[in-house]
Amino acid sequence: MTKSAMRGALIVLEGCDRSGKTTQCAKLVEALNNMKIPAKKISFPDRSTPIGSLINDYLSRKIELPDRSVHLLFSANRWELEPEIRKQIESGVTLIVDRYSYSGVVFTSAKQCVDFKWCLWARKWFTQSQI
Repeated sequence: MTKSAMRGALIVLEGCDRSGKTTQCAKLVEALNNMKIPAKKISFPDRSTPIGSLINDYLSRKIELPDRSVHLLFSANRWELEPEIRKQIESGVTLIVDRYSYSGVVFTSAKQCVDFKWCLWARKWFTQSQI
């Protein structure tokens, strides 16, 4: 098998709150694993990381932060996992992601004070999804 054939994929499910993303991600991981395709689910924000802890405090309304700072925190949370994401994909694992960078772009740019293009800029260095 060639190296490119062993590479995993990055599949992202984006959507609004409570739309079934988590359920569909779990079903997709199960289906891929049943087909003997190594797959794992990851979710963003990842509240288990140092930056994720700050995000959790913000989402729990324990702290207030400016909109641009929040957007950059969500981006930094993805950066915390970027080396692991690349490692998993390169080792042949397909990652199913429950929210990734476009959720951040949409949520932040929906606020009147943050420009859509600025929000897109913060995501351009992430591993890009195949689906």
